[in-house]
Amino acid sequence: MGQALGIKTCDFQTARNNEEHHTKAISSQRLLVRRGQPFIVILHFQAPVQAFLPTLKIMALVAQTGKQPSVANRTQVTIPISSHSSGLTRATLGKEWSAAVEERDAQSWTISVTTPVDAIIGHYSLLLQVSGKKLCPLGPFTLLFNPWAREDAVFLENEAQRREYLLNQNGLIYLGTADCIQTEPWDFGQFEGDVVDLSLALLNVDKQEEKWSDPVHVARVLGALLHAHKEKSVLPMPQTQAAQEGALLNKRRGSVPILRQWLTGQGRPVYDGQAWVLAAVACTVLRCLGIPARVVTTYSSAQGTGGGLLVDEYYNEEGLQNREGQRGRIWIFQTSTECWMARPVLPQGYGGWQILYPSLPKGGEVLEACDLVPVRAVKEGTLGLSPAVSDLFAAVNATCVVWKCCEDGTLELTDSNKKYVGNSISTKGVGSDRCEDITQNYKYPEGSLQEKEVLERVQKRRIEDGKDNSIHPPSLKTADPLYLFLEAPSSLPLRGDAQLSVTLVNPNDWEKAGQLTIGVQAVYYNGILAAELWREKLSFKLSANLVQRITTSLSFSYFDQNPPENSFLRLTAMATHSKSSLSCFAQEDIAICRPHLTIEMPEIAEQYQPLKTTVSVYNSLDSPMKDCVISILGRELIYRERNYRLGSVRPGNTLCTQFQFTPTHVGLQRLTVEMDCNMFQNLTNYKSVSVVAPEFTA
Repeated sequence: MGQALGIKTCDFQTARNNEEHHTKAISSQRLLVRRGQPFIVILHFQAPVQAFLPTLKIMALVAQTGKQPSVANRTQVTIPISSHSSGLTRATLGKEWSAAVEERDAQSWTISVTTPVDAIIGHYSLLLQVSGKKLCPLGPFTLLFNPWAREDAVFLENEAQRREYLLNQNGLIYLGTADCIQTEPWDFGQFEGDVVDLSLALLNVDKQEEKWSDPVHVARVLGALLHAHKEKSVLPMPQTQAAQEGALLNKRRGSVPILRQWLTGQGRPVYDGQAWVLAAVACTVLRCLGIPARVVTTYSSAQGTGGGLLVDEYYNEEGLQNREGQRGRIWIFQTSTECWMARPVLPQGYGGWQILYPSLPKGGEVLEACDLVPVRAVKEGTLGLSPAVSDLFAAVNATCVVWKCCEDGTLELTDSNKKYVGNSISTKGVGSDRCEDITQNYKYPEGSLQEKEVLERVQKRRIEDGKDNSIHPPSLKTADPLYLFLEAPSSLPLRGDAQLSVTLVNPNDWEKAGQLTIGVQAVYYNGILAAELWREKLSFKLSANLVQRITTSLSFSYFDQNPPENSFLRLTAMATHSKSSLSCFAQEDIAICRPHLTIEMPEIAEQYQPLKTTVSVYNSLDSPMKDCVISILGRELIYRERNYRLGSVRPGNTLCTQFQFTPTHVGLQRLTVEMDCNMFQNLTNYKSVSVVAPEFTA
């Protein structure tokens, strides 16, 4: 009987199922479905089945996943086939594996298969078993998390958010400073054909396959492994490489080439000036597996404090940052990955957005090197929830204390303007290219009653834990004060100049004299000193109760060397008057703005109709831009990347070029343009275009 019911073919209805499961963008050839939601398979038998209807009672599907499928750990399950879906109750659907015959004819059955909302994700094999005899392979399929299923732990109710945080491959990452936020277009590429395989290949390092049903476990494993790959795969900053090799290392268009490099050796590595892209790679993998995720940027983020709320920074007597002695430092920006899921084992209210927080592995246990911290726990200062909460709370609430390193080796506290930490926490807005400020998710407003209560609660907990409980800097009361204020632009054009001013205030009834030092250094986004560029010493004499404003010009022509690629300018001012050892200090971080790349094209285009685009760049530098190459790319706009080699652009001139392409996919698409030349790489800009279906006339 079993032989008579042999399978001729099994049709997985891939196009239909993938459409219904929001996976059609990944593939139209292989079956990818989401748990808790039915999918259809059609069995075509080798012979008519009317005579064998009683066999239904002893007929079942078998689903297997993992390296060694086992009933004990839920990596193998037998699914009895019901004669009709009406035999399955609503309570059963989505709670356990089920299969029911929806339609039948002489030689085929249409079977609806439903997986439970807590099923293990991964690559599966589907088999048919008749009368407990030999298993007949039907084919493979891949099971993913399901944000559309209410009972799934990753359920996200808002459809616009699902489209943004799961289906959108066109990302934006925010760099720069809090006062000059710079936008970096990013291709997450979670639907590239091999990304689902690469993502599950990462998970294969974990031997606890039975826990792949839990998005918390999966996210922690991925975070730990990505951090481990970073330690092995991030390259030093290129210094003396050939221009072509340097340009290759500098490319940072999307996650997929980096992921391929890690897992197959085919792709692009990351160098240490771009380690922020790791948050984007994690976002790609999470979205691919069905976990809503986004990249978040925190400006002025305190790092390396061990949870302490006072961050020490050290400067020499000339106001330049000291290379050594930093127990903690303020990063210009820090990127992280948030993912969305329920946390039923935590107190109520701690589900929702979770921060992926990789740390150094302890005792070689790489898979234990990542925590998942609720954003709410950071806002409320719930330190007992996880050890990582303390670090993340300090990152957005610490106070910076500036010390002067004297020539005799002693340290002196300076009177510095308060530096607010955890500013302008930003992510891409839902369904748009605007920057959304989500600082209110992480902390209460500065100076509010709620902020005071949270800080006091954190202080109390740290005292109970026997840790440093200081949350306020030491008092600097003096009868002979001098105040210093620094005003500077938020950005400086490459090879340009700008005005800056230092204001000195003498509030006393006697004259003060001393020395003012203004310095500029290049620093990377993580606060590490890149180069000392320029400094100027001025003597001052302030009469009683006098306010003096000193204005000077900051120009690239002053620098002995150009700032390194991907660095910022750190402007510092330190004033010391002769009758007091207390120095006044102020600091501003300035973003370097390169020439602007302009894209001109219509906001609306018609599918299958040629679209003309103009790209131009004005050379604001004092030197010619040579060997200019423009690259254009756009998912579902251009079949493959195009490169145009254009000559040189003299100072004060504008380079302009036109090209044409034909959009093939309806929807909001993004065109990205990148320009390289002898002066810099990765001058990028982007523009979105809404592609509409053609109107057909009768």
